[in-house]
Amino acid sequence: MSDQAYGRIFKDGLWEQNVVFAQMLALCPTMAVTTSGTNGLGMGLASTVVLVVSNMLVAMIRHTVSSQVRIPVFVVLIATLVTIVDMAMNAWLHELYKVLGLFIALIVVNCAILGRAEAYAVKNGVWVSALDGIAMGLGFTAALTLIGLIRELLGAGTLFAQASQLLGPSFAFLEVQVPDYGGALLMILPPGGFAVLGFLLAGKRLLDQRLAARAAALPMADVASA
Repeated sequence: MSDQAYGRIFKDGLWEQNVVFAQMLALCPTMAVTTSGTNGLGMGLASTVVLVVSNMLVAMIRHTVSSQVRIPVFVVLIATLVTIVDMAMNAWLHELYKVLGLFIALIVVNCAILGRAEAYAVKNGVWVSALDGIAMGLGFTAALTLIGLIRELLGAGTLFAQASQLLGPSFAFLEVQVPDYGGALLMILPPGGFAVLGFLLAGKRLLDQRLAARAAALPMADVASA
């Protein structure tokens, strides 16, 4: 597989087919857990682990499982992985586990995970499927973290608050407190989540349109110069 193909996988995951900003999937956890950047980062990384491993397992068994039962098999695999991640977070990241709560278990019904298994992993090899899972997971993590940071900054005047408590002491350097700013409570409440997501979607759409217009103008400029 060429470097260009690898680049395309990551471009799709991070931008072109971003789980939140392009496919509009997993909006329930996106709205629920992004009251802070720390929560968004933790939820995104947990989902990434499930995405990568499920993609790899599906790619391994794709020639073994018949098409008639592949969806139930994929669901069982994903549910098993989510259970393992849930137990691992309870054991080693207990404070973050308590904050995210039920939404860790609800990764099972995240359409993006089953969607990537059905749309990509079942058609490709293990290595490429793992890369696709990493790219999609990083895109999802970036989206949740960005929304969480904006809401946290506007709503509480902090960035990555309690990162050392929820993720571990080594993440203390991420914590930022804006002096003399009390925050706007609305941004941490559900309406603030929808507002931030709406503005980010509009910004992405506008940027995509400008990039497309610039790309369309380049061949015309080359012809004119010739």
